[in-house]
Amino acid sequence: MLKNIALLPGDGIGPEIVAEAVKVLDAVAKKYGHTFHYTPAKVGAAAIDDCGDPYPESTHKICRDSDAVLFGAIGDPRFDNNPSAKVRPEQGLLKMRKSLGLFANIRPLIMFDSLLDRSPLRRERIEGVDFVCVRELTGGIYFGRPQGRSEDGNTAYDSCVYTRNEIERIVRLGFEMARTRRKHLTVVDKANVLATSRLWREVAKNMAAEYPDITVEYMFVDNAAMQLIQRPKAFDVMVTENMFGDILTDEASVISGSLGLLPSASVGSEVALFEPIHGSYPQAAGKGIANPMATILSAAMLVEHLGMQQEGQDIRNAVSQAIAEGIVTEDLAEGGKAYSTAEVGTYIASRI
Repeated sequence: MLKNIALLPGDGIGPEIVAEAVKVLDAVAKKYGHTFHYTPAKVGAAAIDDCGDPYPESTHKICRDSDAVLFGAIGDPRFDNNPSAKVRPEQGLLKMRKSLGLFANIRPLIMFDSLLDRSPLRRERIEGVDFVCVRELTGGIYFGRPQGRSEDGNTAYDSCVYTRNEIERIVRLGFEMARTRRKHLTVVDKANVLATSRLWREVAKNMAAEYPDITVEYMFVDNAAMQLIQRPKAFDVMVTENMFGDILTDEASVISGSLGLLPSASVGSEVALFEPIHGSYPQAAGKGIANPMATILSAAMLVEHLGMQQEGQDIRNAVSQAIAEGIVTEDLAEGGKAYSTAEVGTYIASRI
């Protein structure tokens, strides 16, 4: 089977972790007789340096013409809090999501038995945790207009905007996903304060009648933030708006013991994109210490999206074996031997 994969390493540790995911994909291709054709493209600060645009049209064409996109990370300290910067790397990420129609971000929380004692939460609280967050990705306050600052610079404003259609398509995805799992959907909003959240809740309640087999729970975002810590095992599928999902999934990532372990998929009307949930970690760039496992697990989601279910399971099994045998980077070593980014990727590929 031939599949075309766009590679967007991006900034910081992005090129290192994507390289290890490719190493693993190549092992899968060799084992199962597939052919993966990779086309690299620039995004983020790397693209700004190259052509002044964090998501140039050439990159968009490569993504659009591919079967899937494997993405690393965006972000560069040169642009942080820099008032003279006319464009920022993060604008490329938002533009990419919007241009590719990537309206849903799917983030599973994965627990590894050998890491249960490394979570900041007690073992009995997290053992058996298995849930997915479905985050709306192309609406809300990150894209709302108007946005800006007053002429004197003393006032800034952002707008949170959602349409009924935007809410319906993401909530429906949450319902459909819950139907394939434990049939429990948690809709997270702030309906006691925000007009957009009241529309979210109204739409979700109307749609619930179409899914009588699904138990629906409505939860304010502040309560959801507490419940993720107090009773994470109670969640199955969570669906929420853009900013709430951004914050809650980063909170949830800590439960697993490392931000470097969580993959994600962004899906929509065109090609699907797969990426680790962590950032570009520029302090670690080029040092060979970044954990590639989240990107490798994102590659597992990628091949499953392409219909290769056993191949995806092979990747997960290989990652689990690496963790169990202590072939991990410094963030998981806890005083033991820390392996380099490349060594971890090579080991996982060899297990496949």
